Amino acid sequence: MKIELGSCLLEQRLSEAGLSKEQLAAGLLIRPERIGDYIDNKRIMPLKAAIAIANTLNCDVRDLYELHSSN
Repeated sequence: MKIELGSCLLEQRLSEAGLSKEQLAAGLLIRPERIGDYIDNKRIMPLKAAIAIANTLNCDVRDLYELHSSN
């Protein structure tokens, strides 16, 4: 089964956690613009970044994107 990434759900996860992209970026020692790029689907999160973000937001990595499966 092939998995395709859909829209980034990071903005929703940030809202649920009560954090801003600036707060997340500061906690991860990255620029807020990078977080904005993920949110706007300009960049796909590298696995290490996705894991760090998921750990910070206390969610599963799979909760950061819409996932679509195809055969």
